[in-house]
Amino acid sequence: MTGVLARLAAIVGPQGMVAPDDAKAYATDWRKRYSGSALAVVKPASTAEVAALMKLAGAERIGVVPQGGNTGLVGGATPDSSGRQLVLNLSRMNRVRAIDPINNTMTLEAGCTLAAAQAAALAAGRLFPLSLASEGSCEIGGNLSTNAGGTGVLRYGNTRELALGLEVVLAGGGVWDGLRGLRKDNTGYDLKQLFIGAEGTLGVITAAVLKLFPLPQGQATAVVAVDSADQALQLLEHAQAQLAERLVGFELFSSLCLELVLRYYPACRAPFQQAHPHYVLIELADSRDSDAAREMMEDMLGAALEQGLIRDAALAASGAQSRGFWALRENISEAQAHEGKNIKHDVSLPVSRVAEFIRVTDAAIARAFPGVRMVCFGHMGDGNLHYNVSPPAGVEHDAFLANQAAISRIVHDSVAHFCGSISAEHGIGQSKRDELTRYKSQLELDVMRSIKAALDPQGIMNPGKVL
Repeated sequence: MTGVLARLAAIVGPQGMVAPDDAKAYATDWRKRYSGSALAVVKPASTAEVAALMKLAGAERIGVVPQGGNTGLVGGATPDSSGRQLVLNLSRMNRVRAIDPINNTMTLEAGCTLAAAQAAALAAGRLFPLSLASEGSCEIGGNLSTNAGGTGVLRYGNTRELALGLEVVLAGGGVWDGLRGLRKDNTGYDLKQLFIGAEGTLGVITAAVLKLFPLPQGQATAVVAVDSADQALQLLEHAQAQLAERLVGFELFSSLCLELVLRYYPACRAPFQQAHPHYVLIELADSRDSDAAREMMEDMLGAALEQGLIRDAALAASGAQSRGFWALRENISEAQAHEGKNIKHDVSLPVSRVAEFIRVTDAAIARAFPGVRMVCFGHMGDGNLHYNVSPPAGVEHDAFLANQAAISRIVHDSVAHFCGSISAEHGIGQSKRDELTRYKSQLELDVMRSIKAALDPQGIMNPGKVL
């Protein structure tokens, strides 16, 4: 492979080759659950370099693993242990190519971090609404490849709904230039939708045209205490009726979630003097100022209190307090990691069935594994739950992970019963690849394999992921 390495270096130059001693970090996933061995880790600086790399990989039948910020949770950007797969990291391709504030679009490369994309939009007086806890590290190419969700889906939609056009390098090295900032284009198949959410198994996304929105003039944030997920669902219906399209976020988390955050993040403050069974974080945004937004939130919460839909509410009085409320929600995953290993699930349900799913599935897991602790939180407004299971107090965490298959079967079977999905926003990667065959119909799988074979006949695009 010495000759291949020299040809790779000739394409990307010295700055584009990651030293072997540093390559291990790129071959290990964020949760350190998957680790492989790469033939090489390359960082191209342009679409032309990506095309040349793909042409070489095709000629040599080398598997290619596209990678962004490497913040994924399902092993989708990790090479296998063969030492024959090429990690193609897009981080050097991080330019904002254009911003069109009148068209409300921006064109940027796949290696831009989500935070950089947000900042570029803000500098142009616009909002790019995708927001994730990992936004300082995750990159736009990865967001597109996994159809990332985040906290603003209720109002703005998933990444798929924020993308108008793509630039993609195909398996043979051809470049599809689909960078069109059009909201209406009925000229045949919408090819971009094939690559969004495909996790790099059909091509390498190198750039995108993304939607922008006017900046909200006012925002209001509140944390609300409720008795149960059922009551939270009633509150959601009430909030949507009162606030309509102004409702941006509606996040559910349990008392255990808050307890973990307060334990491991001392700077965070409890929103109430006493603990409650569940909490909802609500955010609205409006074209009027923040005083008007807070007034609307107060009116909505006051009516909810009168109707017995909530126990208590705390309305942020400043931007700093709003950020503090969001920290309670956004630090849950890291707090659970500090607590120890756990069994994670990223699922989605019809919004109307979220509460029933939690009630039924909690009971089923408790019967099978008494004493487990449920760390359930997520984007209730769009039906996406992070339904995580921690071991009982005093149980060794590695030993508990031996139950992962059995616990995940209970969870995923319940998801299927409630007409949901076993992956809402994290993707399939390698961790859920075998599960996919249980919950997708044979016809769906056959169609997916046909598309894969048409676009990647040699099977070199992110081998072993999704299918």
